Amino acid sequence: MTSFDSSPTLALWRMLLALAVVFVLLATTGWTTIRHQHGSAEPREAALASWAHGRIGDRALPDPAAPARTIAAFFASIGPKRGASLADTHPFVVGNLNGAPVTLRYRANRLSLARALDAERGRVDDVRLSAGGRHEALRRAHRFASLMRAGRQILAFDPSGTGRTAEVLGDLERAGRVSVIVPGVDTNLLTFQKTHRKYSAPAGMAESLYAAERRTAPGSPTAVIAWADYTAPVGVGIDAATGHLASAGAVRLVDMATALPGTSRVSLFCHSYGSVLCGVAAPSLPARVTDVAVAGSPGMRVDSAAELTTQARVWAMRDADDWIQDVPYLEVGGVGHGADPVTPEFGARLLSAAGATGHTGYFEPGTDSLDNFAAIGVGAYADLTCASADSACRREISGAEGG
Repeated sequence: MTSFDSSPTLALWRMLLALAVVFVLLATTGWTTIRHQHGSAEPREAALASWAHGRIGDRALPDPAAPARTIAAFFASIGPKRGASLADTHPFVVGNLNGAPVTLRYRANRLSLARALDAERGRVDDVRLSAGGRHEALRRAHRFASLMRAGRQILAFDPSGTGRTAEVLGDLERAGRVSVIVPGVDTNLLTFQKTHRKYSAPAGMAESLYAAERRTAPGSPTAVIAWADYTAPVGVGIDAATGHLASAGAVRLVDMATALPGTSRVSLFCHSYGSVLCGVAAPSLPARVTDVAVAGSPGMRVDSAAELTTQARVWAMRDADDWIQDVPYLEVGGVGHGADPVTPEFGARLLSAAGATGHTGYFEPGTDSLDNFAAIGVGAYADLTCASADSACRREISGAEGG
């Protein structure tokens, strides 16, 4: 008899499983609609071309793709005054340049935001645009104006396409611990913050976590980064069911984490598709990343935590009514993201998400999920609330109490 593994039946089943992944993803939240990618890439290209021809005295400017340590050494060598001049002359490049002093990046991004705001205000009244186009321009103008509010610290900003950004809460240069929030699908400039369902958007997530960390460890210098500096899938469709956007985002996440100033310990809090990105990034994360916590994960593109090949502790949680649990946890032909991180056999330390509701409620104040995130962020492992009967989580707490 021909074995099942060598028969055409196996290929058929693999195809059907792959289709099932996509079908369930689409059926759960609706078919993805095709959306126009607003914003041109030309400003970025023009900014990079100008930087390539720029000089400080008789010195050429460093390649923006150079390692962060090379960029940091360059800025240290030219001094604060010349650094500020570069930020003013080349705000787009400096504002997104890993290794540049963060205060210069904040300054540069404020200038870039002002330019982007002026451009969108011009589009609002452009009669050549459709009513929908003018409405989109108005929304973008409102977002840029909000990001420019006094006191906001914008670590990265790119208005091209649907846009990318990252914001810092706290003093990143003096923080002993830094928490990075990596959000999931439909993350862009317009969804970076929300008035309704505030804590489902990256800016609200960061605000909630930063406040919780300060309550947990009032004397600990911490910072939180709302990191929406990657191109996320639009809707729950084929992009969300595959890993190509996660792979591109993982490179950006590793570069950012490597470039953070000082010697702070870093924790990653990865939600939904953000956990896919974190899984892809895990093998390349710098040693300063001590914890990777995932919530509402569709998988991390591995079959076990050990396969992430990271020295960081891996934590996982999912609330009882999160629809993500209905997604098939498998990977076939590049579709799907592998095993379920909250199953005991995956090997993550399982945390309670009591109080969280649905797929986007993990950062709501008053939930076990937020309290657990805060405890990890400040290193207060003894304050964690484990999911019931999870020995790996409890061993971590016991170790903290004993140490």
